[in-house]
Amino acid sequence: MFSNLKNVFKVPDLRNKILFLMGMVLLYRIGVAIRVPGIDQDAIRQFKASAETQGALGFLNLFSGGAFASFSIFALGIMPYITASIIMQVLGVVIPKLEKLQQEGAVGQRKITQYTRYLAIAISTLQATALTFIFGNGNGNAFFGAAQNLPTNLKLLPDGMWPRGYLVILTLVGGTAVLMWLGELISQRGIGNGMSMVIFASVVSSLPSGFAAVWAEKNWFVFALLLLLCIGIVIAVVRVELAQRRIPVQFAKRVVGRRMYGGQSTYIPLKVNQSGVVPIIFASSVLLLPVLLTNLLGGADGGWRFTVQQWVDGNLVNDQGVVYIVLFSLMIVAFAYFYNSIAFDPIRQADQIRRQGGFIPGVRPGPQTERYLGKAVNRITLPGAVFVAVIAIMPYLLLWAFGVRNFPFAGTTELIAVGVSLELMRQIDSQLMLRNYEGFLK
Repeated sequence: MFSNLKNVFKVPDLRNKILFLMGMVLLYRIGVAIRVPGIDQDAIRQFKASAETQGALGFLNLFSGGAFASFSIFALGIMPYITASIIMQVLGVVIPKLEKLQQEGAVGQRKITQYTRYLAIAISTLQATALTFIFGNGNGNAFFGAAQNLPTNLKLLPDGMWPRGYLVILTLVGGTAVLMWLGELISQRGIGNGMSMVIFASVVSSLPSGFAAVWAEKNWFVFALLLLLCIGIVIAVVRVELAQRRIPVQFAKRVVGRRMYGGQSTYIPLKVNQSGVVPIIFASSVLLLPVLLTNLLGGADGGWRFTVQQWVDGNLVNDQGVVYIVLFSLMIVAFAYFYNSIAFDPIRQADQIRRQGGFIPGVRPGPQTERYLGKAVNRITLPGAVFVAVIAIMPYLLLWAFGVRNFPFAGTTELIAVGVSLELMRQIDSQLMLRNYEGFLK
């Protein structure tokens, strides 16, 4: 193991890429510590204590690496770009022009990336304006409810919204643009996917303080149990992330001129957890919409709106309730099926196999191949979606079992950390094998 680590730094090109990656991550963490100008310091301390929960604010704070809780220049994190990427992927199925660009290779991908950047800036502008209005005016408790333990009338802008609010909005949008630039630099000059590495640095940044807090609050026996549970979850996540269903494909022999092509066998790898953490992001966003809508409509008149608002506040705002956890789990499973239906199209895949002169042994080309691939995808999606749902609700289960709130290495954090780590190890392993060194993976 140690000899393999030495080999990583023996290769100048690989060493420079890793050092560049570490430098960009360090630069990102420095930006997290730079606070937006004009924010009340006392209000930030109260807001930070409230944002470190498992609800809507805790989800935003997780993906920003704690920048949201301190309202730093990177408070929005890379989530606007991730949201824009998901929207563009969904629109690629609906809009023929985008679908055509997806099939044009590198040229089309560059165009789609440009559209994604523009959409990310638009989304970050909307989010920055909404957050500035909500928390700048002291309306955070009305929108996110008492379950988030927000102090009443918490105002982050003591001197009023304008003109200070314009500066806050521009700063938050500029921070997102800088993060997109850093992510693209990592992809070009570093190693691994830049956006994934930014998210990885965000979610693992709270691990040391989180473990220290658990050690201080609980006895050594509970801490040891949780540590063993962490190791077990890591092993389970690694196995599920690497698990795949391999569908064999046989290519018929064909003669072109004087040469014979085809005749080889290959397979289509279908990952068990193909959607990753996307269903969790979808489910959290959808559960947040009724909370925002009921507070915007209001229910002070005592009519049906008041009844709806009471139910939403009692079930959807309370992220420790049974209704919230059940809805959250079911939505994760549903969105996993939805995302996989977009990411893998059986009709297109079957047509591509037919055009290349291939076939699945025992399955006729055409509609039968389409049905076979669709059935295979649906079968492997269910265990992967259930596993992601169990991991997502793990923090709530730990709260019930051990009374531990915000365990640092459970839930979405573990899925992201393990997934990105495996991808990074694959890329380093391929670079070592390319230069005749022994890799990490066996």
